[in-house]
Amino acid sequence: MERAAGVVLAVSSLPSPYGIGSFGQAAFDFADFAAAAGLKLWQLLPLGPTSYGDSPYQSFSTFAGNPYYIDLDKLIEDGLLTKAETEACYWGEDPRHVDYGAIYQSRFRILERARRRGWERDREAVARFERENASWLPDYCLFMACKRHFGMRAWMEWPEDIRLRKAPAVEEYRTLLKDDVELFMYIQYLFFRQWSALKEYVHRKGLRLIGDVPIYVAMDSADVWADPGSFELDEENKPLAVAGVPPDYFSEDGQLWGNPLYRWDRMKEDGFGWWIRRIEGAGKLYDIIRIDHFRGFDTYWSVPPEAKTARPGHWCYGPGMDLIGVLNSWFPQLEFIAEDLGTPMDSVEKLLADSGWPGMKVLEFAFDIQGQSRYVPYRHIENCVCYTSTHDNVPLMGWVKDQIPEEVEYIKRYLHILPGEPFYEGMLRGGMMSVAKYFIAPMQDYLGLDEKHTMNGPGTVSGNWQWRLLPGEASEALAKKIAAQTLLYGRRKGEKVIEEE
Repeated sequence: MERAAGVVLAVSSLPSPYGIGSFGQAAFDFADFAAAAGLKLWQLLPLGPTSYGDSPYQSFSTFAGNPYYIDLDKLIEDGLLTKAETEACYWGEDPRHVDYGAIYQSRFRILERARRRGWERDREAVARFERENASWLPDYCLFMACKRHFGMRAWMEWPEDIRLRKAPAVEEYRTLLKDDVELFMYIQYLFFRQWSALKEYVHRKGLRLIGDVPIYVAMDSADVWADPGSFELDEENKPLAVAGVPPDYFSEDGQLWGNPLYRWDRMKEDGFGWWIRRIEGAGKLYDIIRIDHFRGFDTYWSVPPEAKTARPGHWCYGPGMDLIGVLNSWFPQLEFIAEDLGTPMDSVEKLLADSGWPGMKVLEFAFDIQGQSRYVPYRHIENCVCYTSTHDNVPLMGWVKDQIPEEVEYIKRYLHILPGEPFYEGMLRGGMMSVAKYFIAPMQDYLGLDEKHTMNGPGTVSGNWQWRLLPGEASEALAKKIAAQTLLYGRRKGEKVIEEE
């Protein structure tokens, strides 16, 4: 793809009257805004159903869609709900932040009403949808039905017969929980029907969608329950080792993620079929796939399951080019981005070069006054993606408050930020000017927002994934301002280079 610019904005962050963003009119309006701004890329956070903690990176399924993103107004238009029913629910009171507790209490009750009205009407379409997604959908729907039946406990705590997926138990619970199985199947049908309409519109506006694929899946997921042989589990389906990262400058104990690790040897034996199916599913959602924690394909940190921190772990070899080569050959229509952030490693840099995938350069990490950063713009290459910050960083105007004066002065001189010019505008300009093929900034940075608008603070346990765009913030004036830069710095085509007003 030609040189382009983009924006990071989660679906959950879109405005809506129902407490959380959705595939409704606000999503179509945001596509209009991005197109008017001359942006060509819209990067999303993972779209899967979230579990405890509400993180899109800990999902009940790597294939399924989040029920929260189904737009209720469209269900009203389709005769599946009434306006009075949606207005009778409590969705939270703060338009700037998602109240996940309120959403959880109301969303499934309202979707059950839609299923009762639509199941028979849409039976043929749902059956066709089930056939098209037979590799994951039946297992996911039974998994979620069982979770409800067992009080949302993790599958590792279920009775042994269904925990180990013994055939008689699977059939028994599929019959016993028929109504809930149908509910979760209908929810997925609605999700993908609405997503397809939005994706088609986004493409018509000249935009492409970037989606995150976390390298690991959650232990409490349909993926692990349905296919335990692909993971490092014992005969009781308990982890033999879990994922994390070792101690470093930022954390003396490392980070203990707890995700199950893959049996890479077994995956290689069948040609990485599990990963082919996973990327095929992601390819139905996105045009470009960002692989989170790319370095885990080179070497990964394996931690004993009983460990309290990541300290006792050790390095193991990942699949390297054996897997990447398969993905490149199976999915020539897709682009990949490698999230290669972290301590530089020669082996990771070689793997990145061999893959042909662009890595990431984050401007918040770029301006080391000692001149050692590999993210400083003069070290960018064309085959990379430049970001101002990420969903795990404080927005620019909050981040700059915590930098030492010497570093801020260095940034201002480097980017030629003039007296009186907002700091974030200089940083955006620096990214737009980069030789990097793609430049992408979170919506918070385009708006010049501060630390109160952070999407996620790694290592914190509350207040994350809640931030939302307010109606009117994605304004015509802002689109015009961004459009001037995308044209000036060659990230879109136009008749002439124009000046900002």
